[in-house]
Amino acid sequence: MAVELDPALMEILACPCPEHAELRTGTAADPDADALTCTACGRSFPVTDGIPVLLLHEALPGTGPDAASGGGGGQGGG
Repeated sequence: MAVELDPALMEILACPCPEHAELRTGTAADPDADALTCTACGRSFPVTDGIPVLLLHEALPGTGPDAASGGGGGQGGG
């Protein structure tokens, strides 16, 4: 099931990465996933019970800048 958030909310939501880029629904692998994906860094964040969890350390595994290199251990310490 695809994420359905208010369009006004989608306009103001931004990724917590330094670029603060806009988000799109779904993930690269699954456009219908209950997630939001950053258009700049590629991190995907879960949407739980209709609430986006936009915390860098909660990004879905295998997404983000390290996804292409296969690195999954560096989810930051900040």
